[in-house]
Amino acid sequence: MKKTLTALALALTATTALADYPEKPIEVVVGYSAGGGTDVMARTVAQFLEQELGDGASVVVKNMPGAGGQIGFTEVAQADADGYTLGTFNLPAALALTHDRDADYGLNSYTYLANFVEDPNTITVAANSPYQTLDELLEAARTDPGAITVGLSALGGNDHFGANMMAAAAGAEFTLVPFKGASMARTAIMGGHVAAGTMTLGQTTAFPDELRVLAVLADERSSFRPEVPTAKELGYDVKMSSLRGFVAPAGLDAATAETLRAALSAVNENPDFQATMAEQGNPIAFMLGEAFAATAAEQDAVAARIWAESPWK
Repeated sequence: MKKTLTALALALTATTALADYPEKPIEVVVGYSAGGGTDVMARTVAQFLEQELGDGASVVVKNMPGAGGQIGFTEVAQADADGYTLGTFNLPAALALTHDRDADYGLNSYTYLANFVEDPNTITVAANSPYQTLDELLEAARTDPGAITVGLSALGGNDHFGANMMAAAAGAEFTLVPFKGASMARTAIMGGHVAAGTMTLGQTTAFPDELRVLAVLADERSSFRPEVPTAKELGYDVKMSSLRGFVAPAGLDAATAETLRAALSAVNENPDFQATMAEQGNPIAFMLGEAFAATAAEQDAVAARIWAESPWK
């Protein structure tokens, strides 16, 4: 009888603890500066997550920029796994960093909660470029190996990987030209300083008169630019994108993880949230738990392969 009462008391205590979560503000660490795409996504999700958790829940965004996001990713990986420190997680960038430097985190350092955004990479040229189609650009790259310069926001990220994968699929050779950020790369493409570029679709949408998007590196056409074909449609099985989601430290207990995943799922299903994300130009590609973790593992494998074949540092 005593054992039964003890077990009942423990069960009630656990239930009460779960019902009380969160008892204090939840902090979301963003490894980039305020105002950027990841920060905007985080603040939008945080606003709606507070509503879904209810009972006066508070979700606070904390920016910790630096080292390409490494400072923020490390902060989350090393935090207590109590459900009060979450973080945004960018793929492939977060895991690519673990291949070109010493990092205090890795693929298994996190509890994967949910991914919200998948912004596909593109192959893009200036609006006045002589290359009207992807095939024309790739034929030029095959005819004169290395003559086609391709601008990137940086080495070791989705732009770099997308260019490498496109070249491999087409049997072509590009000369990669990294810049310090997407805006500088975009300016170089628009000015004709490089023949082409690979950047996310979201980074092209505000410049319809200056940029010609030849292909989207995704499985399906984007609703933001439905007239642009996918590389797969054109015969090149290449997919690369920038993903942005939410993680917690590894070891988060199953009940708290389930509470957060359920709340994040409700956020995703909220019509007001979907409308806000559309206004921001954020393409939603919701993945929960194991699906998000599996995608992270796939992205890590791509980064490892490219690092082994052609180290970028």
